[in-house]
Formats: sequence, C-alpha cells, structure tokens
Amino acid sequence: MTVINNVFEIGDIVYLKTDVQHLQRIVFAIVFYKHGDITYKLASGTTISEHYEFEITKDRAELKKEYFIPRAVSERDN
Repeated sequence: MTVINNVFEIGDIVYLKTDVQHLQRIVFAIVFYKHGDITYKLASGTTISEHYEFEITKDRAELKKEYFIPRAVSERDN
C-alpha cells in the first residue's frame, strides 16, 4: 500500500509565497505523479494554476512583502 503525505487538502484556502498581491486561492485538485511528486491546482476567481508544496502556504505571515519600486528623481523634485 502506498501512503501519500500531502500537506494541503481540497478546499483549503492558501496563498502563493511569492505573490505580492497576496491573493487567496482555493485548492481544487491534487495531482499525484508516479515518481512521487505532488502538485496542487489552485483557483483564484477564474484563474487556475498548478504549484508544488514549497510554493504554497496557509500562513499569511510567510508571504513576501510587496516590492517597493522607487520613482525616478527628476530635477523638479530638487
């Protein structure tokens, strides 16, 4: 008998660790590959995507902060 230890379950609300918008996603499918990999299919609105466990978290505290892109300084700002 094969035992599969998946971290997330169908219906879990999760986040992508690198998503600067911090969009909620729902796990709607789990894909088990013959060689042992597990991926999760996620939905956010009408957008779906597939990700490995290491890309996903339930904990918002693990999310990457929004990137700060400084604006160019012009002569008018001086």
